[in-house]
Amino acid sequence: MSDIQETIKERGDRYGKFKDGAMIMQSLKAVMHQSPQWGNLTPSQRESLEMMQHKIGRILNGDPNYDDNWRDIAGYATLVLDELNGDIK
Repeated sequence: MSDIQETIKERGDRYGKFKDGAMIMQSLKAVMHQSPQWGNLTPSQRESLEMMQHKIGRILNGDPNYDDNWRDIAGYATLVLDELNGDIK
């Protein structure tokens, strides 16, 4: 098994089938993109929300007890909070 195939298998074991996760993630993002305030968000806010939806999709499609996804969600929220408070990273 190649390194790439091994990585794909490991991720599938952790996060579920890619196509199933992609459907969840794209559906969540579509709802956000259709909201009235989407165009008023900064690029950082939009990217943070999209990355959070990506992590939420992984949680819903895979292992909900994998704490790295939860930590990442908190991290993306913290980056926006810091930026709002003038501490741009």
